[in-house]
Amino acid sequence: MSTILIVEDESAVRRVLKNVLEQSFTDVLFLEASNGKDALSAIANEKIDAVLCDIKMPAPDGVEVLTETMKTHPHLPFIMLSGHGDIDTAVECLKKGAVDYICKPPDLTRLSEAIRMALSGKKEEEKTADQTLPQPSKYNTDNTFFEKIGMIGKSEPILRMQDLIRRVAVTDAKVLVRGENGTGKELVVKALHALSKRRNEPLVEVNCAAIPSELIESELFGHEKGAFTSALKMHRGRFEQADGGTLFLDEIGDMSLSAQAKVLRVVQEGRLTRVGADKDIEVNVRLVAATNQNLKDLIGKNMFREDLYHRISVVEICVPPLIERTGDVPILAKHFLDRAVKENALKDKKISEQAIKVLEKYQWSGNVRQLQNVMERLAILCADDEISADDVTLFGGI
Repeated sequence: MSTILIVEDESAVRRVLKNVLEQSFTDVLFLEASNGKDALSAIANEKIDAVLCDIKMPAPDGVEVLTETMKTHPHLPFIMLSGHGDIDTAVECLKKGAVDYICKPPDLTRLSEAIRMALSGKKEEEKTADQTLPQPSKYNTDNTFFEKIGMIGKSEPILRMQDLIRRVAVTDAKVLVRGENGTGKELVVKALHALSKRRNEPLVEVNCAAIPSELIESELFGHEKGAFTSALKMHRGRFEQADGGTLFLDEIGDMSLSAQAKVLRVVQEGRLTRVGADKDIEVNVRLVAATNQNLKDLIGKNMFREDLYHRISVVEICVPPLIERTGDVPILAKHFLDRAVKENALKDKKISEQAIKVLEKYQWSGNVRQLQNVMERLAILCADDEISADDVTLFGGI
């Protein structure tokens, strides 16, 4: 039987939570703590499998309870209960180790789902802990899911980023993905959607840099028939297409100020107006944006709205450049080599350790995408069964 600790200083709220949850989780024992001190004592002396913790309490508050617990029980799942004014604090809790946050008053379905995921994750941690293999990282090293979507690597920066993705994905927090060209920002967005409760709904992508400024509003918000000369029929915009799912605004730094203002309205109010229409349409989307630019610099140049920046960057995920994760170069090189061989119907090839060392020393200004291109080139141009260091120098173009 699993044990969950409910930490809530309001006795009426605490009792209601316990009574309701006991009806949904008959195989779970629910303990109570009315303050942070009692919560820390229970965590230290009882076998607790998950914690449901209010944020606003007399000292020590929920954030302090989380912070102290992570020092001694780094894998104990914490679900934070947050009021409307606590959202920024709740997101900060995710960075400190919480697995989720639920807005008060909590929706029972949402809360039950979070608890099930927390208990499931706890069992996986215990299964891993029972193994005698050494643990090289404090982060979850089972990245099978990420490998399936193409996010290859086991370096500390990648494991740290994957850990943050897992925590944020189960929430509806708006995410800004930052990183240089070629680092794989789109894979982060794909993972966020696939791990979210919206996974069965659409993931709609918009490349803001590829759409002319005069068409971006029609593309995002749609238009009515006859709204402009070429509007021969009604068009549902990307926000509508993503209703219920996730909208990915790639290269958002290239969006016009006019479009930014309208995006801000949709983000704030959950409503949009098609071009040429006079009525609003309600939409429910999880917004994820990405950029290779410094949006704060653009704000200083009056090229990006500061209010929109704060709306879309509740959580920022920074994708590390390849130069910061050179430990992943060998596994990435072999992965891309095998893929190139398969896609081009070539005979199997290997890569020598000396060739790997040459690749590891390169600066990779084009990041993972550049490494992928180099490995495909080597697969095609090298005649031998094994790629040598000389081959990398001769054909690699680096």
